[in-house]
Amino acid sequence: MPLTLAEIRQAVDVLRRYLSPSRLVPADSLTAKAGRPVYLKMESDLPTASFKSRGAIVALSDRLSRSEITEVVCASTGNHGAAVAYAARLFGLRATIFLPQNPNPIKRARIQALGASIREHGHDLADANQAGADYAGEKNAYFLSDAADQALPAGPATIGIEILEQQPKTEIIYVPVGDTALIRGIASAIKLLRPSIKIIGVQAEAAPSYYLSWKQRQAVETPDCQTIADGLATRTPDSSNVEAIVNLVDDFRLVSEKSLLEAIKHLLLQEHVAAEPAGAATTAALLNDGNAQGTTVLILSGANISEDVLRMSLCP
Repeated sequence: MPLTLAEIRQAVDVLRRYLSPSRLVPADSLTAKAGRPVYLKMESDLPTASFKSRGAIVALSDRLSRSEITEVVCASTGNHGAAVAYAARLFGLRATIFLPQNPNPIKRARIQALGASIREHGHDLADANQAGADYAGEKNAYFLSDAADQALPAGPATIGIEILEQQPKTEIIYVPVGDTALIRGIASAIKLLRPSIKIIGVQAEAAPSYYLSWKQRQAVETPDCQTIADGLATRTPDSSNVEAIVNLVDDFRLVSEKSLLEAIKHLLLQEHVAAEPAGAATTAALLNDGNAQGTTVLILSGANISEDVLRMSLCP
């Protein structure tokens, strides 16, 4: 169901108890390259260095308002898992996180440090998701799906509210697309309050499932999703999420692995900002997109970059 403004405002009230708004900072080097004002929305400011804590806190708060639970389970490539572990600790719950095998070591370590139980299963997120759902069913635990939970997108929708307050002249927002909770939330808030703002989704060329689905207006699976941007690595789109982004997203970009590495390097050396590949995807899209005009916000969705990827970006 589409988000309402009341649901988004309620999420703002919930998150105010636990989080401060993330910064919106001018990106001078990107402004010079793009020939238009460019700002970075620094979701890496938040606990676990990613936007995901917004959705996890809102979703768990909503569930606990309706029924008691003792354990929360999720499947993740890393950032959602860390956010669920963080939110579970806030609310005094056990957390079990399912990751694909050989996950990002920085993200795995963050989850472990937050006290969650970790299980590695399968080749990719789709495999881990099935294993997590099965486990939750067996244990009668709450399975918090980043892609399917109805309450969760109101969390990232609060980013849209903050952008409008921090930079009222915003005309374009570039948003990374993984499981779509981020873009569905932000776009819902923006289209309710300022529908003239253009929402541009960004996915990796190596994991284009939602880009293809948006183009064809129906769910399109891909055989693989092997990208350095693990936060964008989806291959099995949810049909209801496809319907939502078709109605909310104005345009879409694909970015190559090379351009992701170049964007990471640019952000680090020119803006002194650390970004994981998914977080740098919007910068990669901007650097390849010379036609758009207007005050632009890039969502820097996370900073949990592995040492190997950082080395690749600096020494290609």
